[in-house]
Parts: sequence; C-alpha cells; structure tokens
Amino acid sequence: MNVRLRDFVISNDGWIFSVSGYDNGDGVKSTLRYIPDKNGNRIKGQKRFRKLEFEESYDLLRNYKPDYIRDFRVIVPKEDVIKVLSSNDGLTEVLSGTESVKIKKIVKCLENNGICKSAMGITGSFLCGLQNETSDIDFIVYGNDWFLAKDIIQSEKAKKGAKISEVSEELWHQIYKKRSPGLTYEEFVSHELRKGHRGMVDGTYFDLLYVRDWDSIGVGTKDQKGEDLGYETIVARVKNADFSFDSPAIYEVEHDYIDCVLSYTHTYVGQALSGEVIEARGKIEKVGKKTRLIVGTTRVAKGEWIKSLTLLDKI
Repeated sequence: MNVRLRDFVISNDGWIFSVSGYDNGDGVKSTLRYIPDKNGNRIKGQKRFRKLEFEESYDLLRNYKPDYIRDFRVIVPKEDVIKVLSSNDGLTEVLSGTESVKIKKIVKCLENNGICKSAMGITGSFLCGLQNETSDIDFIVYGNDWFLAKDIIQSEKAKKGAKISEVSEELWHQIYKKRSPGLTYEEFVSHELRKGHRGMVDGTYFDLLYVRDWDSIGVGTKDQKGEDLGYETIVARVKNADFSFDSPAIYEVEHDYIDCVLSYTHTYVGQALSGEVIEARGKIEKVGKKTRLIVGTTRVAKGEWIKSLTLLDKI
C-alpha cells in the first residue's frame, strides 16, 4: 500500500483518517478527522460528515475501535482500509473542480517558477472533498522542491499587488491563540515570518507543507517509543536542520547527551537553522543508543517549546 504522510485513508466504516507518519509497515499511522453524521455540516455528494477535534477522535476510537490505539498512537489495520486518498493525485482532481480558483493561483505561481505539478499535492478538507467556505488550503510540495517553493512564495508576497500576500496581523493573532505556544506573541511571529511557509491567496489562508520524496522515506522515519526520562529544558546548537519542516521536525544538535530534538507539533517546524543555538523544553526519551528530546507530547504542547536564541538575539 503506497501511503505516506498527509495522505488520507478511508476505513470500512467510512471513517476518514489523515496519515500522520511514514512508518506504515504494520498499519497506517493516522489521526481520525471525519466521520459520517447525518447532522454533520460537511457534505460530499449525498453524504454528510462531521469534523472531529483531536480529543473527540480519541474518545470515539477508545469506545468503538480500541484495537486501533497502540502506545497512544492510532494505527489503522491495512485490511480495514478501503481507499487511499493520495495528496499528489488528489491535486489533479481538485484542480478540475469549480472551487479551485485560489489553489490554481498557487499552482500557477510555482509552475511559472520551475516547479512541476508532479511535485505538488493537496491535503486536508480539499483532498477529502469536504471543504467549505471557511476552509484553509493545506498545500504540499514534495522533497527539496519544497524549499524552492517557499522561496518563490516569499518572493511573491513581497511584490506589490501580488495574488499571494503575507498573513494579516489579525490572522497572526488568531493563529497564535489557536496554537497557544510556549512563546510570547512577538517571539512566535518573529519565527513564523522567517519561515515564510504561510500566506494568503485572495483572503484565504494557506500553509505550504513539506512531505518527503518517496526515495527519502526510510531514512530516520521509523517511529519508535523510547524510555521516558522526564522533562527538561536544554540549550544546544543545531548541527543539521534538513528535516526541520518534516513531521516530526528533526533537529540534530550538539549537546552533552541529547542527540536530536523532535517536534511532533506543527508549531515548531522550521524553528531554527543549522548553526543556530536553540532553547528547547520537552520530554527526554532513550531509544537504543540515542537520546532525544520530544516537543509536542500533547496536542497543544503545553509547557513545551523550541525557540532560536540566535534569531531572538539572546545569546
């Protein structure tokens, strides 16, 4: 079964799950996002669906599919998957629809600057065909093309009268409130503006999401639960940030006993560049000979963070 991060799968119950990892050998690591509901406000064809919040999805699985939960991860057995919604293939289908004007503008912007459509994808509600008038655009670019795409989007946002613009001040406050990070608002926005992977197209918010190329999957993507060694705050220098926009985001660091910092929350992707000094707080885990610090052990990562002390001029 060819499935990777940010694809979706539909189970034999009609439940729709977003794929949340690359290590899908014994089942599909995922998050339950939509369920059929006659009173739901998301409509596809003749069916109604309801979007689930994170905790609600876990409650449903605990009650109806407890075998799907393994070590606090959701694993959908492959035999229960009746359909895979590929983010890459899904973009072609979305572009043929009548509600894709804004997405076409993103695609055209990237294509005009050398990125092939085959390197792009769509995820979230648009991939599932369950978008509504308030839906954000979760746009994917695969592999190294993602970094070029980010630069293209940044350049486009700087142009006067461009179709793609920077996130508004009002929306930054909304994102900050939703994410509830362990940073001040000013620290949060400083990091986000440098990342450059968020923007607006004709007033609709979009996020430029990174997903590995197929040939990069398998390199450090095996998901293992380690020995819990408690919470700690560390200061370390980043020596490799090649996968800092991935999920989990990976920061290899120079530290006395921590080998890498992993972020399982999108809030702290791309938070630091190679060579920068970071402050990070999270849970320390021992996996084999490696010791790592995990940020995002809960949905909102309360009391956990990554910040670039270099960016904030605090070193």
